[in-house]
Amino acid sequence: SDVNKKYINIYHKQVRSHQKIQKGFEDILFLNRRGKQLTRAMLFTIIKQLAIKIGLSKSISPHTFRHSFATHLLENGADLRAIQQMLGHESITTTEVYMHLDRTHLAEVVNRFHPRQN
Repeated sequence: SDVNKKYINIYHKQVRSHQKIQKGFEDILFLNRRGKQLTRAMLFTIIKQLAIKIGLSKSISPHTFRHSFATHLLENGADLRAIQQMLGHESITTTEVYMHLDRTHLAEVVNRFHPRQN
């Protein structure tokens, strides 16, 4: 989206441009303080800290964003094959299972909280 492009450009020009970038990491967008790529563990830590900061009681991880991304695509009519490619799943079965699990959870929530169920 245009909003994402705007903020990535701001980060790239106003923040990242002031960092000392280690050799071999010039093409990495998000860098740590040492000028190297962020690790999986660091991304997990950043997300956990931000969740605490905003008072989010639900436990979230980088996978939460990945799952939400795929779910929103599916719910808005995206093709399962396109979602498979975006997620990098080799098998469409993996994507189907992934999305089925989410739909099962969604059905449970609707059944539990729908006004006509009570």
